Amino acid sequence: MIWSAWSAWIAWSAFIAIASIESTQSPVISQGPSSGTIQMDDVTVSSGIDFVTTSGTAPSVQIIEVKGGGIAVIDIDNDGDFDLFFPNGATLDKPTQGPGARLYENLGAMNFRDITATSGINHHAWSFGCAVGDYDADGLDDLYITCAGPDRLIRNLGGGRFADATATAGILSESMWGTSAAFADLDGDHDLDLYVTNYLECDPRVPIPPAHFRGLEVINGPRGLRAQPDVIYENLGNGTFADRSVESGIRAPAPSYGLNVAILDLTQDGLPDIYVGNDSKSNFLFKNLGGFRFQEIATRTGTATNIEGAEQATMGLAIADVNGDGLPDILSTNFSDDTNTLFVSRKDGFFDDRTSQYGIGIPSRTLCGWAAEFVDLDHDCDEDIFIVNGHVYPQATMKTMNSEYRQPPLVMSREGERFVPLKDASQPWLNNARRDRSAVFVDLDRDGDQDAVITGLNEPVKVIKNLHNSIDDWVVIALDDPAHPGNRRCVGARIELTLGGRTQTRWIIGGGPFQSNKPSEVHFGIGSPSAQPTGTVGSNESISARVTWPDGRHSTTIVERGKRTIVRAPAK
Repeated sequence: MIWSAWSAWIAWSAFIAIASIESTQSPVISQGPSSGTIQMDDVTVSSGIDFVTTSGTAPSVQIIEVKGGGIAVIDIDNDGDFDLFFPNGATLDKPTQGPGARLYENLGAMNFRDITATSGINHHAWSFGCAVGDYDADGLDDLYITCAGPDRLIRNLGGGRFADATATAGILSESMWGTSAAFADLDGDHDLDLYVTNYLECDPRVPIPPAHFRGLEVINGPRGLRAQPDVIYENLGNGTFADRSVESGIRAPAPSYGLNVAILDLTQDGLPDIYVGNDSKSNFLFKNLGGFRFQEIATRTGTATNIEGAEQATMGLAIADVNGDGLPDILSTNFSDDTNTLFVSRKDGFFDDRTSQYGIGIPSRTLCGWAAEFVDLDHDCDEDIFIVNGHVYPQATMKTMNSEYRQPPLVMSREGERFVPLKDASQPWLNNARRDRSAVFVDLDRDGDQDAVITGLNEPVKVIKNLHNSIDDWVVIALDDPAHPGNRRCVGARIELTLGGRTQTRWIIGGGPFQSNKPSEVHFGIGSPSAQPTGTVGSNESISARVTWPDGRHSTTIVERGKRTIVRAPAK
């Protein structure tokens, strides 16, 4: 997340010409041609979500204060809509006594109710990320919370009630600084294992001396501070976990500054792999060898660094098939004076850095990117990019660092072979500069389009409603495998939607945009049959969904326009 002064200076020197041009421009508004097809609105006030997140105090003075907190998308009561959980943080003087986590029940029609007080969740530790999964296979999704200090596993008891199950589930009482986490079936036994990224050694009560960057005294880290190793837990199938960090092979590389994780099959062998975004160091790609063994192969696959071999400060991770070859590509968000990076997969197992080819580089250079997601906001049959931004140094200005402290989101519409920044002065949310960190993208009001929830650094939570108004140009698919209740929502599955000879591919992954999780369903924009845009066909054409289930089985189902379909696994 925070670059060392040396790393940032290298990038600054390498791209001074481009950065000089951008330094006279607004970060988003003045970039690229206009696009009016994406329309969203800030509905926070009417949503009922009404709190300001806590992560230290403003302005930040220590590295632990600058990460912010994540968001969990979770259907707590299996009523078919998604509720929201915010782990929340604390302050340097009271690192274990923060204002507390918050749980909001979705009442429908973009309205939420705070049910924290009756939920049994009494969590006040300084928290960062969260993961969602039914670890005990009882039909209810549970929560894992990463903290500065011991992490917490919160079991869903049903009826909107939760209980701390950390000790009984065998989660270690380690005191590392956890950032992101992800549930996934890593060993093929149909229950959810757990990967946790950890950051660095930091005692909130012991100040870290400042560093210097471009003549200014700034927050120190992460380089020069001791990195902490990640943790991987095997689900034993009886409601408990065992730490397999050493024997699994994930501790073979030296500890890094882990900030995010995405779990899916990236090596085309049918097994879920683990991609880890590290801050200021090379990223990890742990290839799944089977038998709960992993081998780090990021360098040999081209996913460790950018095309120049430079280590980046990776925060956000997003997965999509940007070139239509059916293979997953990786977008990472990075620090300012660098660019966000797009790794496009090849059939030989290598990934090419195609950042410039797709127009992703220059618009991101003055921004410090965090949560990112590919999402079809305008239902034109391809996925757009939504990234939230905000610097970590309160001293940041265009004059001092070629980057502002508060920054607007970067929304990039897919136009042909490139992504083009959306600029629209009529949409205030798009031009609202904040210290944003995490975001999730999900259909909160069940109208078929994707909405956004955004958290910032000591900022009010924002709820952004998608105003796309067509009723029949989308498909949402959720999976259900009742024969395997330990992974009933099918993390690791791949879904291909074919309409009129065109195929779109999505994955149900472990992990999320940043310190958050993705919803357990996938969304496709398919175009309106009345508009007849390129790549779509009339409403009388069948829409075929082909599912590759986590265990390698395949099934094909016909789905309807404008419907959310639950596809159930075929019998063996």
